Amino acid sequence: MTVVTLYSTADCHLCVEARAALVGLQSDLGFEIFEVDITTDEALHRAYFERIPVVALGDEELFEYFVDEGALRERLQAIL
Repeated sequence: MTVVTLYSTADCHLCVEARAALVGLQSDLGFEIFEVDITTDEALHRAYFERIPVVALGDEELFEYFVDEGALRERLQAIL
């Protein structure tokens, strides 16, 4: 199954919006959402703190701050 990773943290309104966008597409496209709280790991916190939320597909970071739902849909449909 395809996994989309959401790097986020608590109390982040953009992270809530990104999660909602992913959940909205999930039932249609059948991917798994793996959410990573960057505050649980110092290296992740340093890497993502000023850029969250970050959405990744595999090793490729696709979006920062906002999810482009159309672009994500196209990308996932191409690999599913």
